Amino acid sequence: MNISTKLEPIVKTLKLQMATPEKLAPYGEILGYNEAIAPMPIDFYDGAVKVRRVANFVSDEQTELPIVTVNRRPFEMRHAERHFKHTQAFISLGSKPFIAAFAPPNDKDMPDMDKWEAFLFDGSAGFMMHVGTWHDFPFAVFDHTNLMVILRKETTDGLVRDNVIQDEAEGPDLEKRDMLARHNTIIRFDL
Repeated sequence: MNISTKLEPIVKTLKLQMATPEKLAPYGEILGYNEAIAPMPIDFYDGAVKVRRVANFVSDEQTELPIVTVNRRPFEMRHAERHFKHTQAFISLGSKPFIAAFAPPNDKDMPDMDKWEAFLFDGSAGFMMHVGTWHDFPFAVFDHTNLMVILRKETTDGLVRDNVIQDEAEGPDLEKRDMLARHNTIIRFDL
């Protein structure tokens, strides 16, 4: 019997913050227009096309871009995951807002439970996490929110049903942990 069936869970409530580049810097980078980044010296199309490198996506293996439809679910996190070989990104399609929570990378088998922060993304830009940033899958504010997720194929494959054991998954580029089973803790968002 795991601890979650013996004791009342510890509930950590996070105050929701607006996602800004400054507040998100410990966890990754905003993917969107940034006038502070100078366009590259590409001169085709008589200046009608400006290319800016806003982030440095990292992946040393097959990368994929699945579209994930997210519906509303309780604003409560039971799982935390991280990736060691790529900088996973979430991009809202259709300008719908979403909520995501992050804890900084560490060298432990679980995130520091006191360092989680939750953010509201307004849908105008995406977000790319640093390698090793702890997170759970984003939460929809509205049903049928489509997110483009940029990640390694082996990570997606690591999440399929056959690889999940006792509500956790592990692979070459994935650690998905059950915070309720391991620490009797769930995280909620205060809207």
